[in-house]
Amino acid sequence: MRFGLCCLFVAEPVTFRTTTAKALSALSRRDALAKASAVCLHNAQNLLLAVRTAHRLGIGAFRIMSPLFPRMTHPDVGYNLEDLPDAEAIARNMADVRDFARGHDVRLSFHPDQFVVLSSPHAHVVESSVRELEYQAFLADLTGADVINIHAGGAYGDKAAALKRLAAVVRDLPEGVSSRLTLENDDVTYTVRDLLPACGELGLPLVYDVHHHRCNPDGLGAAEATDLAGATWKGREQYCHISSPRVGWQGNPKPHADYVDPADFPACWQGRAMTVDVEAKAKELAVTRLMRDLVPAP
Repeated sequence: MRFGLCCLFVAEPVTFRTTTAKALSALSRRDALAKASAVCLHNAQNLLLAVRTAHRLGIGAFRIMSPLFPRMTHPDVGYNLEDLPDAEAIARNMADVRDFARGHDVRLSFHPDQFVVLSSPHAHVVESSVRELEYQAFLADLTGADVINIHAGGAYGDKAAALKRLAAVVRDLPEGVSSRLTLENDDVTYTVRDLLPACGELGLPLVYDVHHHRCNPDGLGAAEATDLAGATWKGREQYCHISSPRVGWQGNPKPHADYVDPADFPACWQGRAMTVDVEAKAKELAVTRLMRDLVPAP
């Protein structure tokens, strides 16, 4: 089993920068590209540091932040890598990330933000979502990431119709996106049971989030859900998510806690060959603590 860290560190000296469309639009195009280039180079350098740091800590997977190259897909201030003054240095750093991750078996993934909704009935939402996924696939090509994980979105009053719209969009996605795309059960709308038929029909792996499943149950137990989700990976290493509720299971269980309570870790996962992303606010501190907590007593 490998454990995954999501995007950021709280104690290690790894930082990522961003910028806004407003900030870039206030500059000349030349200055805007120079600013974006500096941010992208910093982030590419720190992504390499992040993957190396994760490996040093014994963390076997790293989720890359979606805005690694901020505002790249923006309709007004967006840019291509070759537009940036530091394009060659950025590309070299990204290649170093890919080579280090492959050489040290660190699995890389993406989890686009909630505004990526392929089931939306609104064409402009779907178009912007596809653009974002194409950008994520571009980053995945550079880094060797094998997973781009999304939620199914809203039900819009009719889950079946929403999933049909999602399926129609997925069938037209570029191979670089579709070959990495996964669906995840969420804590409000789509359960494991809801998504399994769509995953089977589209050939998409299901990322099983056990916390979401506990918030939004469907009659399946954790062991059965894990096995059913695992079967959708068809020989690839299964991906799952773990977290604990910030205020406990008796209050609002949806917000994530700083750390994971070992009691929330499914017993059926122990010893299983899989990737488990730890979605906890304490980031690498939470991952390494959980890893220690799960070591059997001598």
